[in-house]
Amino acid sequence: MSRTLITGGTLVSTTGAVPTDVLVDGETVAALLAPGTGAELAVDRTIDATGKYVLPGGVDVHTHMEMPFGGTEASDTFETGTYAAAWGGTTTIVDFVVQRTGQVVQECLDTWHQKAAGNCYVDYGFHMILGGVDEDSLKAMDQLVDHEGITSFKLFMAYPGVFLSDDAQILRAMQRASGNGAMTMMHAENGTAIDELVRQALARGETDPVFHGLTRPPLLESEAVNRAVTLAEVAGGTPLYVVHVSASQALERIAAARTTGANVFAETCPQYLYLTLEDHLGAGGAGSFEGAKYACSTPLRSKHEPHAADLWKGLRTDDLAVVSTDHCPFCFQDQKQLGRGDFSKIPNGMGGVEHRLDLVHQGVADGKLSLQRWVETCSTTPARMFGMYPKKGVVAPGSDADIVIYDPAATTRVSAETHHMNIDYSAYEGFELRGGVTTVMARGEVLRDGDTFTGRKRRGAYVPRGLSQYLR
Repeated sequence: MSRTLITGGTLVSTTGAVPTDVLVDGETVAALLAPGTGAELAVDRTIDATGKYVLPGGVDVHTHMEMPFGGTEASDTFETGTYAAAWGGTTTIVDFVVQRTGQVVQECLDTWHQKAAGNCYVDYGFHMILGGVDEDSLKAMDQLVDHEGITSFKLFMAYPGVFLSDDAQILRAMQRASGNGAMTMMHAENGTAIDELVRQALARGETDPVFHGLTRPPLLESEAVNRAVTLAEVAGGTPLYVVHVSASQALERIAAARTTGANVFAETCPQYLYLTLEDHLGAGGAGSFEGAKYACSTPLRSKHEPHAADLWKGLRTDDLAVVSTDHCPFCFQDQKQLGRGDFSKIPNGMGGVEHRLDLVHQGVADGKLSLQRWVETCSTTPARMFGMYPKKGVVAPGSDADIVIYDPAATTRVSAETHHMNIDYSAYEGFELRGGVTTVMARGEVLRDGDTFTGRKRRGAYVPRGLSQYLR
């Protein structure tokens, strides 16, 4: 097995930033060394990280590769999506297996294994979406936890007739999770009320993309969060993880639950930190379809309200534990066009798996987040939250050698012309971000070295996960 020595860099972890050399032996980290003390070691390769940060590879626990939605499917396959992830310093993803009412959970899981196996550049795990909560799927929850390394189950309070579970179904699934230790993930929006607002908007002739956001108001996100928190408490305090939090009111309810000591956790995504309803979802003005590029759910929020500022604050205070991407790209020309003339038919989702580390690091550069929280929210906490730590999420002896070397003095310009995601536009087109990835290593193999990519798609392996290690 080859040995690599990373010298001259500053190791960034949840506890600080310290000059440290890192010795990698085969697929794992062998030792952390005082600077310069590894000069006499026999190694096959030395990487000079002088002036740069050394950090654990990014862990994105919310992606949707090849996800069927709205008559099409996400444009990134496991091959193209993990290729883009690797370019951006994400070395592990956790994707969502989709089960709908009437489908057999295990058969759905087999389908996703077939999609991913042999096609991934980085390691991957799976969550399970339960679109049909019945006795068979409840029993399957135990089987997946005990034998498949799937320890998190996503439920929906939105999309009636597709994914929505009613309160009784949610309660039953949470009660099962309380018994087997799994994490319940929740898409928290009041879907039946949203559908009524959509119907009313279309009846008034309001068909532009901006109405996607206006018919999904913040109060219907916070109402659903409140319901999910209450149901989790009724189910015995089972752990709850709220996905893609976008609104101040929803975050306020999460923070209140956490103040009482509840095992309630949440994530946000870069789009809610940087993009707005007016400037992006409403792009082009009345009659324009440009805003369809930015249709996602939960939706972008108004720049005239403090949502983004509150989300940054939530990341600082740990009321928001994780930054994920909800990476679910659809091409503007061939897929988003399905919603021209009817915003409710726009495939919901944006691409972002390639730029998460850079976008959150911009928050560090702007003084909104510390270096430690950058690493914590993008790598360490996701790994702990979903049962992959310390194999993932940390640079320490015995951990997988998933390592990113990051240059804080670099500049990254985001553009569809240069990104590696399989999507014909960038939601962050023209963004100039301070910092940039220079080297990416996954289980000891260098995937990216500057502008050269040497990774192999069969390198990525399935990661069976344990129970969450982040509970109070």
